[in-house]
Formats: sequence, structure tokens, C-alpha cells
Amino acid sequence: MAEAKPHLNLAFIGHVDHGKSTTVGRMMFETGAVDPHVIDEYKKEASAKGKATFEFAWVMDSLKEERERGVTIDIAHQRFDTDKYYFTVVDCPGHRDFVKNMITGASQADAAVLIVAAPDGVMAQTREHVFLARTLGVNQLIVALNKMDATTPPYDEKRFNEVKEEVSKLLKMVGYKVDQVPFIPISAYEGDNLIKLSERTKWYKGSTLLAALNDLKLPEKPTKLPLRIPVQDVYTISGVGTVPVGRVETGIMKKNDKIVFQPAGVFGEVKSIEMHHEEVPEAYPGDNIGWNVRGVGKKDIRRGDVCGHPEKPPTVAKEFKAQIVVLQHPSAITAGYTPVFHCHTAQIACTITELLAKLDPRTGAVKEQNPTFIKAGDAAIVMVTPSKPMVIENVKEIPQLGRFAIRDMGLTIAAGMCMDVTPR
Repeated sequence: MAEAKPHLNLAFIGHVDHGKSTTVGRMMFETGAVDPHVIDEYKKEASAKGKATFEFAWVMDSLKEERERGVTIDIAHQRFDTDKYYFTVVDCPGHRDFVKNMITGASQADAAVLIVAAPDGVMAQTREHVFLARTLGVNQLIVALNKMDATTPPYDEKRFNEVKEEVSKLLKMVGYKVDQVPFIPISAYEGDNLIKLSERTKWYKGSTLLAALNDLKLPEKPTKLPLRIPVQDVYTISGVGTVPVGRVETGIMKKNDKIVFQPAGVFGEVKSIEMHHEEVPEAYPGDNIGWNVRGVGKKDIRRGDVCGHPEKPPTVAKEFKAQIVVLQHPSAITAGYTPVFHCHTAQIACTITELLAKLDPRTGAVKEQNPTFIKAGDAAIVMVTPSKPMVIENVKEIPQLGRFAIRDMGLTIAAGMCMDVTPR
């Protein structure tokens, strides 16, 4: 058996209709992950439905409802290989109502490709996704300026530079180092600059999207940090017992380990660990596993609980201090506001009890102490009290469990990170 290639989780982010699904579908087609005759079938079906040019997008949008609506709803997990890596693509929906999924996707990503349609430039969701990607800890970014075939004139270098400038400002504002971010002019539909450099952009001197993906760095697996596995679901399997499932965020779990679930406060022992329907002796960060627990009933634990080792148990917050960036809010946020915090797999209503400081989002410097309110575009330091016990960690100690999104009224209001926890 050939040695397994290193694995990266890759998020495709950006505004709805800017071509994320088409780009991913095309990359999968070009790298041989999708059979050409499947694309031909899709092409026929797409034209018949009056959705010509959607065939590559449909590789990703395999849910029937998505085909009929022509939008990406859930996160489709697909894989494709380059000669260097194998990628799992977390295709993040661009639609506003689907930002919850976008948060789940981006928080699992090692790198992101931001797709911006060159004719449109930066749109509302381009901003929102960039803020979220940064706050959720996606450190490696590639920018693909798509639909270069549709600029006026087609493949216009001047338009490419204008949009590049606009996107660069946005990236600088949230703290990306722009000189480390490749900007690539592409046409996902025509296939320009995805796998090979296009004759139609002779003015472009950079690399293809494929080459930029191969240049990504592997993140270090946080095996030295304490064990943290947020529970996604809990199953009872007859003859087996209680089986929580989740993704190992940090640390290592081994068979026979003593474990604890917080905030449930329930102790148990690992009977076995299963991954991709096979039993494994231990699980590492990034592994999606089910683990069979001795001494724990299905009613004892639930989604949002976090599994760890008893000697370094997950931290349950009485209150915590956080830095947040407000993306949007119809009015202003004042002390006493109680939206829902999405942190790892937990969704818990929390009250922002104090506004400690307003920051300049570009530099992080304090602009105002104890402001009376904060609004869209502001960054702030706040105190937060969860309405019921919740696990959250200091982002400096366990970054994977220190980031969160704040949602209310069907919108992502803010994204943030935990700076300090007062444990219960």
C-alpha cells in the first residue's frame, strides 16, 4: 500500500454566486476525483433544467434540494488529491441563512480559498467570511479572483488589480499578512489558471491554483495539548453501549483511558475507538471518531459536552472575558444582551454582562474604555456569562476550543475568542 499523503482540510469561502462550488467541482474534475462522464451527465441535466453552466457546481451540490434551488446549503465534504496532499474540501455555503454551517466548516479548516468574482468585487458576504475565517483561526489563505472571462474586456488586468487592491484592504483590516497571500486570476468555468497557466492572462506572473494549494503548509497537530473532543452526537448501540461521536480537536485518546465529560461531570473509561468503521488503538487531532464508553449512559451526556482526561479536564466557565468583532446588528449591542454563542459543538445562550473596551479592529488598540454600546464594525472586549454550564477554553492555551460565533435573529452577529475564563 502506498504511503498515505498528508491531509489538509480546505474551506472554500466567499459570497453566494461567486463560483465556489464551480471552482471546487472543476478542481475535482481536473485532478481526476470526478469521472468525465459524470460531468457530461450533469451537463445534460443542467441544460434540461435551464441551469446551463452549473454542471461543475453539481459535483458539490449533491443534495437534490440544492440542485433545484441552485444554492449550496449544507457543507459538502469531498476529497481530491494533488501530487503532494489529499484535501478534504469543506465547501462553505455563501448564503446568509447558512452561515451556521459556514462557521462549522471554517473552524475545521487548515486553510481557505476565498473566491471573489472579478466583475462584482467585494460583497457583503465576502467581508463576513473573511472576518469569520480570521476569528475562527484560519491562518493560511489563497484568493482566487473568479469569472475573469466575464470582465470588460475579458481577462482584464486592470480589473484584476482593482479587485486585488479592494480585497487586500479587507484582509489587512482583519490582520492577514497580504504579502503572504497569493491572488490568482481564474475562470472556474473555462478552467483558466486552475491546473495550468492560461494563455489568456499572459500578464499574470504568479502560480496556478493547484500550485498554490501545493504550497500550503501542514499545520502542526496539537498532540501535546490536553485531550479535547467536543461531542457531536451520542448513540446507544445494542450489545455495545453508549457511543459518543466527535472530532478530536487536541491531545490523544487511547483505548482504556479514563475520561471525563464536562459540563456533565460524568466519568468513564474508553472501551474501544472506531474510525471509518474500523477499530483503532488511539485517536489523534483531526480524527473523526466514535468511542465506546464504559460507565456512561446515553442520558448522561449530550451534544456540546466535551470529553477530556480527568487530570486536565475541560474548563467549565462561570464567566469569561472575550474579544469580539461585531459583523452586523440591526441596532446596537449594550450590556444585558443575550444571544446564542456557538462554540465547538455547543450552542448556549450567554449574556454579555459588561462592555470593557472598544478596540480599533485594524490594530487592536483600545479606542474607548467601558463604552455604553458597540455596533457593526466594532471590535470589543466584553465579559460574558453563560445561561447554563458551558465548556470554553482560553484561546492562548487551547485555541481550538477558544473561538466562537454569536448568532441571533438568524444572523451571525459577531465572532470572537475567549481571552480568560473564570471556572465554575
